[in-house]
Amino acid sequence: MDSHRLFSETSPLKLFFLASIPGAISMLASALYQTIDGIFVGQFLGSTAFAAVNLAMPFVIINFSLADLIGVGASVPISINLGRKNEKEAHNIFTCACIMIFLAGILIGALLYAAAPLLIRLMGAEGEFALLAVDYIRVYAICSPLTTIVFAMDNFLRICGFIRGSMFLNIFMSLLSGVLEFLFLGVLGFGVWGAALATCSGMMACALLALTPFIRGKALLRFVRPRFHARMVKQIISCGSPNFVNNIAGRITSINLNAILVRVGGELAVSVYGVLMYTEGFIQPLLYGMCDSLQPAVGYNLGAGKFRRVRAIEKCCFSASAVVSLLSVALMFLMPETISLLFMPDADVEALSMTAGALRLFALTYVTRWFSFATQSFMLAIEKPKEASMISVSTALIFPVILIILLWPLGLTGIWLNFAGTSLLAGILAFIILYRQRGELMKDDIC
Repeated sequence: MDSHRLFSETSPLKLFFLASIPGAISMLASALYQTIDGIFVGQFLGSTAFAAVNLAMPFVIINFSLADLIGVGASVPISINLGRKNEKEAHNIFTCACIMIFLAGILIGALLYAAAPLLIRLMGAEGEFALLAVDYIRVYAICSPLTTIVFAMDNFLRICGFIRGSMFLNIFMSLLSGVLEFLFLGVLGFGVWGAALATCSGMMACALLALTPFIRGKALLRFVRPRFHARMVKQIISCGSPNFVNNIAGRITSINLNAILVRVGGELAVSVYGVLMYTEGFIQPLLYGMCDSLQPAVGYNLGAGKFRRVRAIEKCCFSASAVVSLLSVALMFLMPETISLLFMPDADVEALSMTAGALRLFALTYVTRWFSFATQSFMLAIEKPKEASMISVSTALIFPVILIILLWPLGLTGIWLNFAGTSLLAGILAFIILYRQRGELMKDDIC
C-alpha cells in the first residue's frame, strides 16, 4: 500500500487496524515461536538445558541490541524525512543504517563468542549447566553478522507500506525456525546448540527475503551511495538509544537476577524465572507490535505538521495496549499451573507450586505496564529520546535494582514482586512525563 496515502489520509482507527494489527500478529508469531522454543528445549533436552537457555538468553538479546538501536534509531528520522518530502536523505539514512548493522554484527558477535565462557562462569554456573549455556551463546555469536539485520528490516518494510508483507515474513520466520528446531532436537537429536542454530537459520533466510525488494528497487526506500555524517549518526543513536538502553539495562537486570537466583534457589529458581520471561515474551511483543507499528505513521505526520492526527493515532495505541495487558493479567491468574507445565512438564509439586505462585505475582505487572510502554513508544516516535530513555532505563534497571534491595527480606517472593513494583513506578514516571509535555503535545496543525 502507498505509505504516503496510508499515513496521511487513512482515518486513525482504520490506520490502527491496517498497521497495528499486522504488527501485533507479526510479534505474536515471534512470541509463539519463543514459547515453542522453550517448550521444545524443556521437552526434548530436559530441565538443565532449559535452565541453561534462560541463563544464556540475556547475552543473546544483548547480541541483537546494537542492531535494534540502529534499526529503530534510523526508522524515526526516515519517517520524518519522508513526511517532509526529503526522500534523498531518507534513502541515505536507510543505506547507512544497513551498513552499520552488518559491521556491528561482526564486532559484537566476535566479542560475545570470545567472552561466553567467562560470562557464564561469572554467573556462578558450573559443569554441564555452564557448558550448555556457552554452546547456546556461541551459535548466536557466529551467526550474528547475517541475523541481526532482520530486526531492522521489519521497521523498514513497514515504512515502505509492506505491512502485510512484513507480517507474513515474521510468520514464515517463526514457522521455519519451529520446524527446524523440531527437526534438529526431536529427529536428529542435536543438543542445545541445535535450538540456537534453528532460530539463526530462520532469521538468515528471512533477512535475505526482506532485503529482496530493496535490492531490486521495488520499495519506497532504496540503496544509494552512502554519505555518513556526524549529524545523521548522532540522530540515529539518539532515537535508537531508548530501545538500546532498555535492552542492555534489562539484560543487566536479568543477569543480576539470574546470578542471585542461582545462589539462592539453584536451577529450580532459574527455571521459574525462565517461565516468567517466556510468559513476558508472549505479552510484550504484542504491545511492542502494536505501538512500534504505528511509529512510522506518527513520525510521518509529525514531519508533516499534522499534530491532531498524531494525537488521534496515539489514543488508539494506548487503548489497545490497555486491553491486551488486562486480558493477560486475567489469563495468568486463571491458568498459572497450565502455563507452568508447558515449560516444566516434569515439575514436582514443590516446583509447580512455586511457579504458579510466581506467575500470579508477576501478573500484577501488566495492570500498569501498558501505560509506560505506550508512553515510551510515543516519546520515541515524536523525537523525544531523552524522555523515552528516562522511562526505559528506569523500567529496565533503576527501579528493579532499588526494589531488589527493598524487597530482599522477602526472599524469592520479593524477586517475583519486583516486576509489579517496577511497573507501578514506571507508570507514575510516564504520567509525569506526559503531563510535562502537554503543551507541546496539544499543538494545532500547521496549515
